[in-house]
Parts: sequence; C-alpha cells; structure tokens
Amino acid sequence: MSEERRLVDAGTPWGPKVGYSRAVRVGRTIHVAGTTGLRADGTPAPGGMYGQSKQALANIITALRGLGAGPEHVVRTRIFVTDISQWEEVGRAHGEVFAAIRPASTMVEIPRLIDPALVVEIEADAILPEE
Repeated sequence: MSEERRLVDAGTPWGPKVGYSRAVRVGRTIHVAGTTGLRADGTPAPGGMYGQSKQALANIITALRGLGAGPEHVVRTRIFVTDISQWEEVGRAHGEVFAAIRPASTMVEIPRLIDPALVVEIEADAILPEE
C-alpha cells in the first residue's frame, strides 16, 4: 500500500505554470521546495538578504505547519544566494530559526533567481517522529 501524498500549494504564479508545490509530505518525510522571500502580496520582503531570508524561512515554517510539522523537524536546508559576500546576513536569519536545531545545511552562490529582485532561496527537508 502506498502512503498518502499531501501537498501545500506554492502560492506563486510559477507553481501552476511549472507544476510544483511549496511542500510535499509522504509518510513522515516533508520536502519544502526552494522558497524565496516573497510576501503574501507577491512582493519581495524589504531588508535585502536578511529580510528576504527571514521571509523565506517564515514561508517555509508556514508550509511545514500546513503538513503537521515545525522547524524542530527540519533535518536539512539548502540555501542559494546571489551574493555570497552577504552570507552572514543569511546565516543570522537561519540561526534565529535553527540555532538549537542545527540541521545539516549548505549555502551556495548562484548567478540569479527567477526574479532579479529576489536574492535568496531556501529549501528544507523535515522528518516527523514516529507516532
């Protein structure tokens, strides 16, 4: 018997066009897609790399909550930035959420994201405890 697949909509114009979800849960495992610092109104969060990182992490937590999880269940993050010289700003935002959890994490520089106004994208994987 296959496990139920639950989805959280991306909430962006790219989700339906590209055919992806913000997050997918199968069993106890949740994968959160690359998540940017877009606010609910579709505009990038202010505050540069730090502000967009904070918003991206908030968007990730919202997706996790929609699937019965929270930041404490995150085991891995992947961070893509357009300017690695600002890694400390991203790290500060990441640390505010994950300092005690300390998931495995990677940060890499990329040339740009889908929208040039976006400067950071974060993915997360979570595993829920056995019930």
